[in-house]
Amino acid sequence: MNSKSIRIRGAREHNLKNIDVEIPRDQLVVITGLSGSGKSTLAFDTVYAEGQRKYIESLSAYARQFLDQLQKPEIDEIEGLPPTIAIEQRSASSNPRSTVATTTEIYDYLRVLFARAGTPHCWICGRPISSQTPSQIVDAVMKYPAGTKVMILSPLVRGQKGEHKDVFGAIHRQGFVRARVDGQIHELPNPQAAPQLKKTFAHDIEAVVDRIVLKPEIRSRLADSIETALKFSQGLVIVAVSGPENTWTDRVFSEKFACPLHPEVSLPELEPRLFSFNSPYGACPACHGLGTTCELDPELIVPDEGLSLENGAIEAWRKNGKRMNIYYSRVLRQFCRDFGIGYSMPYKDIPKKVQQVLMHGTDAKGDLGSGTWFEGVIPNLQRRFENTESEFVKTRLHQYMSEQPCPVCDGTRLKKEALAVRLHAIEGPSAPEAPHERHAAGPNCAGRTDDSSGVASSDHPQNGDRRKTRPTGGSALSTEHSALSSLPGYSIHDVTRMTVERAKQFFERLRLSEEGEKIAEPLVREIVARLGFMNDVGLGYLTLDRKTASLSGGEAQRIRLATQVGSGLVGVCYVLDEPTIGLHQRDNARLIRTLKRLQSIGNTVLMVEHDEDCIRAADYLIDIGPGAGAHGGNVVCAGPVPDVFGNADSITIKYLTGKYAIQPPAHRRPLDPDRNSIELKGCRENNLENIDVRVPLGGVVCVTGVSGSGKSTLVNQTLLPALKRKLYASKVKAGLHKALNGATKIDKVIEIDQSPIGRTPRSNPATYTGVFDEIRRVFARTREAKIRGYEAGRFSFNVKGGRCEACQGQGTKCIEMHFLPDVYVSCEVCHGKRYNAETLEIHYRGKTIADVLNMTVEEALAFFENFPRIHQILKALNDVGLSYIKLGQPSTQLSGGEAQRVKLATELGKTSTGHTLYMLDEPTTGLHFADIHNLLNVLNRLADMGNTILIIEHNLDVIKCADWIIDMGPEGGDAGGRLIAEGTPEQVAQTPGSYTGEYLRPKLRAPEHTHAELVEQKIA
Repeated sequence: MNSKSIRIRGAREHNLKNIDVEIPRDQLVVITGLSGSGKSTLAFDTVYAEGQRKYIESLSAYARQFLDQLQKPEIDEIEGLPPTIAIEQRSASSNPRSTVATTTEIYDYLRVLFARAGTPHCWICGRPISSQTPSQIVDAVMKYPAGTKVMILSPLVRGQKGEHKDVFGAIHRQGFVRARVDGQIHELPNPQAAPQLKKTFAHDIEAVVDRIVLKPEIRSRLADSIETALKFSQGLVIVAVSGPENTWTDRVFSEKFACPLHPEVSLPELEPRLFSFNSPYGACPACHGLGTTCELDPELIVPDEGLSLENGAIEAWRKNGKRMNIYYSRVLRQFCRDFGIGYSMPYKDIPKKVQQVLMHGTDAKGDLGSGTWFEGVIPNLQRRFENTESEFVKTRLHQYMSEQPCPVCDGTRLKKEALAVRLHAIEGPSAPEAPHERHAAGPNCAGRTDDSSGVASSDHPQNGDRRKTRPTGGSALSTEHSALSSLPGYSIHDVTRMTVERAKQFFERLRLSEEGEKIAEPLVREIVARLGFMNDVGLGYLTLDRKTASLSGGEAQRIRLATQVGSGLVGVCYVLDEPTIGLHQRDNARLIRTLKRLQSIGNTVLMVEHDEDCIRAADYLIDIGPGAGAHGGNVVCAGPVPDVFGNADSITIKYLTGKYAIQPPAHRRPLDPDRNSIELKGCRENNLENIDVRVPLGGVVCVTGVSGSGKSTLVNQTLLPALKRKLYASKVKAGLHKALNGATKIDKVIEIDQSPIGRTPRSNPATYTGVFDEIRRVFARTREAKIRGYEAGRFSFNVKGGRCEACQGQGTKCIEMHFLPDVYVSCEVCHGKRYNAETLEIHYRGKTIADVLNMTVEEALAFFENFPRIHQILKALNDVGLSYIKLGQPSTQLSGGEAQRVKLATELGKTSTGHTLYMLDEPTTGLHFADIHNLLNVLNRLADMGNTILIIEHNLDVIKCADWIIDMGPEGGDAGGRLIAEGTPEQVAQTPGSYTGEYLRPKLRAPEHTHAELVEQKIA
């Protein structure tokens, strides 16, 4: 027996059938098999769970109480298990403050780099800031009017936790008798009089050096006090100026950073926290570092510009109650008389200047010579929102708001002090070009950066990100941001707006002064390494300031993978869950090289995967099956690749060797995009290049392209919201586009994504699909139920009546165990059946309602074969490959792919109109070759009814079976966003410059192994 292996004996977790498995260590191992066969159970619920449990058990009892405890998996023994790290397929953080740069810790290095090697500038005149002398500070203070009260403060503690007793002692020893603590003045006649501070809170402490009333003869005393304060606080002084109503305004002066021509431009000590938008010292005070604010949106207030004011164009001024409607109608009629427009005139025909006055009022836009005053729709709604105490009104008005870039920081998230610190590159053949030099035409010019420059413009939203923002802010703010953007060098915001690939080129070519090079060298080396790892796993198109909440599960997983590769750990077992999700075939080779690198330095890489390229590149293959659910849980075959390909029992091997194959259709549906299509014109959201796209109706249409090319932006952010607004009057804003044509050719649009079907364990496939309602009616019609007067509601576990009240219909109770994992035990009253005894006395064909919930779809399909409606829904679940799941299985236990297929089955079980548009985003996630075969059959059934199936997909087996392909590209990020090809798979395969066509070409011809040879060449 090999000593360098993970040996598992008697694994019985979930559906595993007491199996014995030996996993070689320090190799790339793939676990594959049909969906629901037990792959994830073996990898995550057995190997990873036991590794984590052993690690937690090695900690002290005190430490364990703060950690989530894990139950021991159902196994006899496991030997040779190294420390385990799981890189799972889960959605990224929903925290709006989390970005790609912060997640990968690149932003931490950038903050240190700018704090130590950056040069502060005056944001008014643009000159580098030098030290500010005490005389200059005195001159600035003496400019205040005579009689102004000022306090000279010496800041000693700024935003630091602790009790700071030593600081108060130092203040007293220096002879000062007052201190300002967190904005409050305290007398300090002796050290014992110091206030008691909580050490867990951050505090600000300043010594009060002097209190002065300004007059000409006070200059000498003021100078002495400022010098004393500067000396005591090592170069900083705060001048607190008295204002009306006993308020005080602080001005910070520094001996180190201040503009001699503009004394009000003064920066604190350059520290990493100044560049953090998660710290109050660096975050924009208006948006608190979020970069966006929630503002009333004219597009939501007037959703249909074809309506007139008389017919309710101002949506927000409708449905306010009879009295308010009469009032607003009278206001609008008066407005029309004052500005000379027709009350019945369509809103789009009203002159733009009058529209502006209508929206923003005469205070903001003038009265256009009418001599009247009008409050404006937006100011009126804003006033109502701020003054009302009714939650109902606030909720209703919130519907007309959307996130807009912060008008103060213009979406940068940072204070202007942080943005004024620039990184200067010296002249030379490899020095990158500065943002202000590339855009000499000014901040309003359009166009792309030169691909060879390797940097992103500071004047334009990056195409690889979410922003092509609408105009915001006033003229003063615009002037200030224009001045900041014209400063020489690079701000930290300029760097984070770059894509990963461009940022890597930027830092590789960055040349600083001799002193700057010495400071930056270790930081730049670490940044370049992390950017390189992200580029290697196919994430070069992401911008560093991209919100992690907008990442797909596959992108988030590959970011975590890149972080782990950068950590350089050895002797670890990494457990991955389908890392190829969302990755184009072109980038598979780079991902596989990264996994191979992780394995080559001495790690075990255990991967649950269905991708053919990954399986062929593995060192060892374990196939779990042969079927799903109760029909799975066995080891069908296991062995080194390619020796294991000789196994004749494995369905996976049969697909890999070409014995089984998904063949392209013999005849494709003839689609006519000229006559029967939905057309989007002028799409320019994110990185879309003002493209026109036609989606032909009546067939299967695939949107393809490399990762980051704009597929999701086109479908999920532009087409889907635009159709919802047309068909359902949705308030969701669509991505920027000129027009949507052909929406009347469909009657509804249904999005089938991978979001959970429910957020609580009470939700399950039976309740989501609606089949449980029918099943409850069957039990309510039984003879015994009629005698007792039980209705269908009696058989619901969510309401009182028939459910067990001891566990409230959940079937289990959570018992909290100190120092041990929480224990979930079956309810002692209902024994896990969810219902009370009286309800369980009702039987149908010998089964109770609890027995039915415990059935698999396959068992229930035979049990209810005589009920057409129930049989129809269960057959749809069976057809999408979910025969193994139980009807009552909690939705929280379903994977994203399973949840998506439950939604698909729900639609299959409905009566089709033949004019429905279904949108699916990578439905092959988590699907085996055989499952994809079943999925294609289901999708074709929907298309044969006349419906349109629009799929974002990378899987070549699905793409080659489509009727029409829309290929985006050519690259990701700002090098994508263009329509590369459209047409049948055969037409796209012959299109030069299409990566999808390049990899699709071998799939459209025999033999099947030509694609595998292409991938092996790429890896080599």
